[in-house]
Amino acid sequence: MRNILIVATTMLLSFVAHAATITAAQDPWAPFVQKDKANPGVSVEIITEAFKTQGHTVDFKIMPWTRALNEVKSGKVDVLVATWFTNERTSFLKYSDPYLENSLKFIKRKGDGFEYNGMDSLSGKTVGIIRNYGYGDEFLAAKSFKKPEANDLVANAKKLMAKRIDLTLEDELVAKSTLSGAGMNLSDFEFTSNALSVNPLHVTVGLANPNHMQYVEAFNKGLAEIKSNGTFDSILAKYGIK
Repeated sequence: MRNILIVATTMLLSFVAHAATITAAQDPWAPFVQKDKANPGVSVEIITEAFKTQGHTVDFKIMPWTRALNEVKSGKVDVLVATWFTNERTSFLKYSDPYLENSLKFIKRKGDGFEYNGMDSLSGKTVGIIRNYGYGDEFLAAKSFKKPEANDLVANAKKLMAKRIDLTLEDELVAKSTLSGAGMNLSDFEFTSNALSVNPLHVTVGLANPNHMQYVEAFNKGLAEIKSNGTFDSILAKYGIK
């Protein structure tokens, strides 16, 4: 009996030692990240529940995207909750398994006949982008069109309506939620039928973080668990995502 108690105590202490409060950050990106403690967003709830299965708690904070990216890159914050893949980022971020995906579409003024049909269709255009977002290496490297930067989608939408840019782009679900939440009229905008890309969403940890491998592995294990026990589907249903 004494040996059983020793083993049980050792296992408990080991669990406690490995449990951690994981700091996380992201900019508002509804419905994936929201300024609402009761409904913090799909991505925030998924990572919270996934890490919980591995004994970890998540301390999530809203902050501007560039700051969040830099804080995770330096290891000051542990994880970004929703990151698109770019080759450049692999030099400083460790990526988890994908857990959802975004369809990145161009946004235009209502009545604009533009349709995206490859990079050549953007020639001569001015496409508003968000600073430090990962739109894909081919898009970011293209020289045949202009890519002025802004801090967020709402700023780009205002520039679009003022005819200072021809297009901007964002996941359609995110764009509709963000623009309507900012009091803008969705009927003033249209989305292209064709997407620039379909981007898997990942949790990422800075390579500067000494626990980057452990945290990514913990998330991957937790993600598989919440998918198998129904928690994952429940979170999607809560936010109206199929």
